[in-house]
Amino acid sequence: MAGDIRIREASGTWVVRAGGAVIGETKQALELSEGSYPPVIYFPREDIAMAFLDPSDKQTVCPFKGAANYFTIAAKSGPINDAAWSYESPKEGMEAIAGHLAFYPDKVTVERL
Repeated sequence: MAGDIRIREASGTWVVRAGGAVIGETKQALELSEGSYPPVIYFPREDIAMAFLDPSDKQTVCPFKGAANYFTIAAKSGPINDAAWSYESPKEGMEAIAGHLAFYPDKVTVERL
């Protein structure tokens, strides 16, 4: 499966909205494609309003990417639990996504402008 993971620059400007507010915008997004899963957009941490994200206790492990830490978004309408994740120390070959966050599309809106 590791051979099926591709990371490339995602062209254009990408925005993430949560609870109706823009919490991130970047021209430096990465797109991760993994097998038959839909592509996932990763935002550089410096382009996310991290003041609205609180680390959660959830952690998962992908055999190909490593350990993922999760974040809850403090939205005006209430918390959006475990809406984002990050690989702080990804496995070899996945280093490009270190320092980036990805978001669940059923919890927030991620779109290209």
